[in-house]
Amino acid sequence: MTTLRPFTCDDLFKFNNVNFDPLTETYGLSFYTQYLARWPEYFQLAESPSGQIMGYIMGKVEGHMENWHGHVTALTVSPDYRRLGLAGLLMNFLEDISEKKRAYFVDLFVRKSNQVAINMYKNLGYIIYRTILDYYSGENDEDAYDMRKALSRDAEKKSIIPYTQPVRLEDLDMN
Repeated sequence: MTTLRPFTCDDLFKFNNVNFDPLTETYGLSFYTQYLARWPEYFQLAESPSGQIMGYIMGKVEGHMENWHGHVTALTVSPDYRRLGLAGLLMNFLEDISEKKRAYFVDLFVRKSNQVAINMYKNLGYIIYRTILDYYSGENDEDAYDMRKALSRDAEKKSIIPYTQPVRLEDLDMN
């Protein structure tokens, strides 16, 4: 049986098995501790009965007025535990927290090449809201999809009316 529990500082020394996936964004320790300190309720872990980390979700709440939203910063599941519904379980948890915070929507960014994740998010009710050019930098820059799901506060679904043209990172209002 899987247990969802809050991520702790001790988990920072135990979650490498989950982060080894090439499509998982890995950050410095200070980035994780910042999220843990500022948005602890948005940082959850899925744990096996033996205590092994199966996956985690890290997010935050941000924005102003009708742009007040939950954001998925990272979601990853260990390859040994994929296709068991853990990602959906973790996403539902973050969406529930965002509902309690009275957010209008939840958003996330995903590599355009990550079709498996895009399909999963679509199955969870997310839409491609817009394309962000060169969002991921590195050896090969890559565009991202900004995917969104409206929450109950956005009864008119204004937050998910898609853009028709791609945008550049510097043109985004990240709040």
